[in-house]
Amino acid sequence: MTEKYLTETPILDFNSRVLQDLIDARGWRDLDPYDQIGAAYDFVRNEIKFGYNSSDDIPASHVLSDGIGQCNTKTTLLMALLRGLDIPCKFRGFTIHKSLQRGVVPELFYPIVPENILHSWVEVLFEEKWIKLEGFILDQLVLDALQREFPGQNSLCAYGAGTDCLQSPDVEWKGKDTFIQKTGINQDFGVFDAPDDLYADHKQLTGWRGLLYNGIVRHWMNRRVEKIRTGNVPAIPASEESFEQVVL
Repeated sequence: MTEKYLTETPILDFNSRVLQDLIDARGWRDLDPYDQIGAAYDFVRNEIKFGYNSSDDIPASHVLSDGIGQCNTKTTLLMALLRGLDIPCKFRGFTIHKSLQRGVVPELFYPIVPENILHSWVEVLFEEKWIKLEGFILDQLVLDALQREFPGQNSLCAYGAGTDCLQSPDVEWKGKDTFIQKTGINQDFGVFDAPDDLYADHKQLTGWRGLLYNGIVRHWMNRRVEKIRTGNVPAIPASEESFEQVVL
């Protein structure tokens, strides 16, 4: 039953040399399943910094080479590492409202950003239960900066965070669900065997928007994330946008 959740795909290229070398170098094969999940999760959360790649559907090996990732590309890398460790996992796709990216997207470009942005998380099989993993998206330095910027505030939907518990979010691997962007979700596409299945039917930022994003905007966004990481959190205008949250 779980074989399809261990399969390699063009995006989940866990047999690539760079991913195999990483697993071997870290000694993750010698760990028990709980610690294997935790090691891969912590690596993707903090050693792959929060940032924006060229597209959502790049292979896991490319994400590793970039050294940065957002929700979808970090999900790809974590899934590939888990499957490379023979741990079954599957992919769940969504959209989030663009307000979650406010403060990261430059205000000049914010009006042309699609209202709904592709989002995803990993569901991993551990002790016969499917556990939802999404809390790996923001690295700890970004999260620390947001917590300092908004002391005493728990609800935040901006700067890449979508949470009602900003000061104490469930982002560490403890054998249970983790989340950091869940409150921004406004559409649920359901569960897929692999990310390849979602991206075959759903694309974003195509045409001139894609060219603009790839050539200019994502590099600007990555510079803004780096400023946030060092404690320089840009102010954003008050927004009257609202969205309907999916109950999960």
